[in-house]
Amino acid sequence: MKTLIQKFFNNEVLSYLFFGVLATVVYLVFRTLFFYLTQDAVISTATANILAILFAFITNELFVFKQKSPGRWERLVKFFMARLSTFLLDIGLSFIFVTQFPEIIGQFVNHNLQAVNAIVALTSQVLIIVLNYLISKLFVFTNKQG
Repeated sequence: MKTLIQKFFNNEVLSYLFFGVLATVVYLVFRTLFFYLTQDAVISTATANILAILFAFITNELFVFKQKSPGRWERLVKFFMARLSTFLLDIGLSFIFVTQFPEIIGQFVNHNLQAVNAIVALTSQVLIIVLNYLISKLFVFTNKQG
């Protein structure tokens, strides 16, 4: 069993997906919590994104791409800059489909704003996971451990 787990986490794509799912859980928990507390989709999305990005950087740095210590701050800056585009995509989708035009999705969920927010959050996360892997693999984590 231990060997199987090691093989799983030595596979970069599987490891990325595992930690990506955990980062998504962090994101969804905080987005849902902050939306419940504030009823503001943009604030809840922004706060959840910041927390999920920090979580994702740490797990990608240490466990997925197994980076050498030198250059960590440079990678952190690159990581945040790379994630800015997907962050803006998420904010934009939240603004458009939850704040401005909730009826587009709302018509399918009895105009329940919580459900609209959840659908937009899940959909955007699927897009973001794929885009973030490509960005991280090609531009950020290029300093593999020996």
